[in-house]
Amino acid sequence: MFPSRRITVSVLAVLFLSLYITGAAFAQDVMGCVDPQKIMFQHPKFEQIQKQISDITNKKQAEAKAAIDKETDDKKKAKIFQDKRTEAANEERKLMEPLFKDINLAIRTVANAKKITVVVDKGAVFFGGTDITAEVITELKKK
Repeated sequence: MFPSRRITVSVLAVLFLSLYITGAAFAQDVMGCVDPQKIMFQHPKFEQIQKQISDITNKKQAEAKAAIDKETDDKKKAKIFQDKRTEAANEERKLMEPLFKDINLAIRTVANAKKITVVVDKGAVFFGGTDITAEVITELKKK
């Protein structure tokens, strides 16, 4: 064999070996998927939280309207509106945070029980994966 041919064969052997090892590592990952919107809507506290968010939004809108009606400067009106909008968004985030934590824990619990190592949004999956949405909803309703 020519020296350059021997190097080529060696490089190809290393390449195939590395692809085989990489493939074996990927084969160990089991992918699951969830429909996060469906899970959120099925959370036992979702409707209650949505009602609280609606109440807060209405309150902040009323506060903004009252303050804006008293103000004559358009820049100050815009600032009042933006401030109340930011306050409402912060309140919404605070209320939704526990739901997100519950959902995250339920996904992890189901994934661990099913030996799933990767969970992605169902909308991002073209083919394959195990849909664990129903099991996650069941897990959420246990609490």
